[in-house]
Amino acid sequence: MTVATATILLCAGGTGGHLFPAESLAHALRARGVRVVLATDARVDSIAAGFPASEIVTIASATPSGRSLIKRGAALLTLGRGFGVAARQIKRINPAAIVGFGGYPTVPPMLAGQILRVPTVLHEQNAVMGRANAFLARGARAIATGFREVRGVPVKALAPRTHTGNPLRPAVIEAAKRAYPPVGAGAPLHLLVFGGSQGARVMGEVVPAAIANLPADLRARLRLVQQVRAEDLTQVQNLYLGLGLAGFEAAPFFKDLPARMAAAHLVIGRSGASTVSELAAIGRPAILVPLPGALDQDQAANAATLSVIGAAQAIPQAAFTPDRLTAELVDLFTNPEKLTAAASAAKSAGIHDAAERLADIVVATAART
Repeated sequence: MTVATATILLCAGGTGGHLFPAESLAHALRARGVRVVLATDARVDSIAAGFPASEIVTIASATPSGRSLIKRGAALLTLGRGFGVAARQIKRINPAAIVGFGGYPTVPPMLAGQILRVPTVLHEQNAVMGRANAFLARGARAIATGFREVRGVPVKALAPRTHTGNPLRPAVIEAAKRAYPPVGAGAPLHLLVFGGSQGARVMGEVVPAAIANLPADLRARLRLVQQVRAEDLTQVQNLYLGLGLAGFEAAPFFKDLPARMAAAHLVIGRSGASTVSELAAIGRPAILVPLPGALDQDQAANAATLSVIGAAQAIPQAAFTPDRLTAELVDLFTNPEKLTAAASAAKSAGIHDAAERLADIVVATAART
């Protein structure tokens, strides 16, 4: 393969957690002169609008899970149709390699590529390999991981495995340049709360009640930025207005989240792979509430990578109560040396060049064809 003539097909979809690492890799590959094509599903068309690819191909996909046999059967039929479309697109695009970032939208193009003998590379963002990646792992030529230790990799997956870290968006790399803000005596305390679409409800229920229970002197110093579901926004805003907070901002979405993370003394959020990797890269302490109910408990495993080094406090959702959160906030805000130590620990785990590491693997894999 010559870099000047190569095309690499990236497969990602379903959530920004899969798409953002793919976007970072696309930037790294394009900087090397590689042509990039993205295969995704219709659910992320709006997110993918600014993706740095020469072409974006939409392939139908579905998730064959749940108890309903009818819904599972329909999902398998959709995946089958997606496989046919993917095979035709791969023959047309003629990629030198295909890279998958997990999730069922990657199964049709990755499986079609493996059957057509196009070398495939898997990137697993989480500390537990997802079901789609586990299904595809045995046919992969290379496996890259976001975390050093990854559970759930099939025994028969014999491809070389490399810890690259999770590729970071340019905005995160920029935010990582900012030093941890000092926690001065009596100075404002900046708290950032977010949790994505599946995390904002519990944050909206627990965080305001916990803040209401804070001692008056701490509450007076608090500067709060919180992601809130649109349907809960007015209620949460009224709660904070009633508490007389000196400064708060609540919104359903923040486009500049990495910059807000860098400005925070403490972050409260879920523990998706991107969130954990960004916290480490930027170097911010956190209280993490893993998403419950997942079969593989990937978010719990992600959170453990930071909690074990003292960079975060991981709290199961069942234990994430207003009283528990109030106690944690009082402990951290009255002992700022704990915040500073946690920030340093988080920073020590950050990997800033993951996209370049992954690009090296992709280019080397493609060159061996």
